Amino acid sequence: MDKGIYQAFKALGEPTRLKIIKMLSYQGMCVCELSEVLDMLQPRVSQHLKILKDAELVAENKEGNFVCYTLNRDQLDQLWHDFNFFLNAEVSRLPGYEKESDRLNNLSCNEKVKEIKEKLKSESR
Repeated sequence: MDKGIYQAFKALGEPTRLKIIKMLSYQGMCVCELSEVLDMLQPRVSQHLKILKDAELVAENKEGNFVCYTLNRDQLDQLWHDFNFFLNAEVSRLPGYEKESDRLNNLSCNEKVKEIKEKLKSESR
């Protein structure tokens, strides 16, 4: 899986950054506006914005003395497209998933899994 997908989901995995993404889905905002809406100090908001910007999920535009942050909708669309492709791809065709693919194909023959399933069945009776 592409490093960009990892970086994007890591950035989105933090609740405050997800809130920022939601706020920016309504309108572009500067740090002072986001700070007020989120009831957070501006430096902390700026740190979150940097992570989102590094993941290319938000863009910044200079507007006079302010920097306005907006969603990078093209990148978000590409992220969902790439992730959907990843979900629908055969495991055996994904680079870096060779071992998992082999283990998945041999799962029905795996003695450890069989033992665990048998133990769980007997405990539920």
